[in-house]
Amino acid sequence: MGNVTSSVAARFAFFPPDPPTYEVYKDGEDDDGRLVFTGLTADKNVRVHLLETKGGNKIVATFWKHPFGRFTILYSHGNAADLGQMQELFIELRAHLRVNIMSYDYSGYGASSGKPSELNTYYDIEAVYNCLKNEHGVKEEDVILYGQSVGSGPTLHLASRLQRLRGVVLHSAILSGIRVLYNVKMTFWFDIFKNVDKIRNVDCPVLVIHGTEDDIVDLSHGKRLWELAKEKYDPLWVKGGGHCNLETYPEYIKHLRKFVNAMEKLSFTKENKSRLGPTDNPDELPIFEELSSGIYVRAVCSFVRKLKIRIKGVNS
Repeated sequence: MGNVTSSVAARFAFFPPDPPTYEVYKDGEDDDGRLVFTGLTADKNVRVHLLETKGGNKIVATFWKHPFGRFTILYSHGNAADLGQMQELFIELRAHLRVNIMSYDYSGYGASSGKPSELNTYYDIEAVYNCLKNEHGVKEEDVILYGQSVGSGPTLHLASRLQRLRGVVLHSAILSGIRVLYNVKMTFWFDIFKNVDKIRNVDCPVLVIHGTEDDIVDLSHGKRLWELAKEKYDPLWVKGGGHCNLETYPEYIKHLRKFVNAMEKLSFTKENKSRLGPTDNPDELPIFEELSSGIYVRAVCSFVRKLKIRIKGVNS
């Protein structure tokens, strides 16, 4: 069992850059020294973490703070990159989407210790999510999970276990490891990253982005994942887009911004509904539901004026 799974993973999943494109070291000799990520200056407003996972590995994570960001994107990158290569993208996403970015390197990638495996990626993203909650005070409902290519595996692993996520973005995502290699219709026990099954357990809005000319992960993967999602958001099929260049198309950032804006509106709507009492039924409270409407307020005022006139006529 383990040998077959390892064989699949070796053929598809993990190709960490060798050598890594960055280093992490402590600034100062004491144990409390700040972690420094080579190539990142203080003005970039990035905090570097070294997190221990359930698998016993220490992985590198970076938190890119936006001064006015409400949401945080937890970004799981593709299989042939490390954090050193992702800096420019994170800067662009943070600026254009006005969100915080939490990114990390899988075990065995970059300056993270250990060896890459399917299970380790699950341990990795769990450690990063716990860091977001415990050290940065980020609430589950303010998190958008983002998975690119193989990163869709840990993304859907976590998304299927959390019930109050704000949203999920699947970028050039896979149905499963075996399905990238072979056109099969069933899920085998030795398959890896069984996203085709986990997507059914995701309860938040899902945005799927895929290139129509992706020659590594066929467009059919993205379309099927979108079909299986419970809460579908308008997908983005990038015409002419490949597997590793979707960020270069102008519609990419435009559609992502539209998605984030929609999640903000959805969050505002849910917050307003939550202000109703636990026994209140919105269907039985039309007045309170419509009070924000100027048309309704004007109608009420008009009704009151007419009522006063009628009362005055009766009394005269």
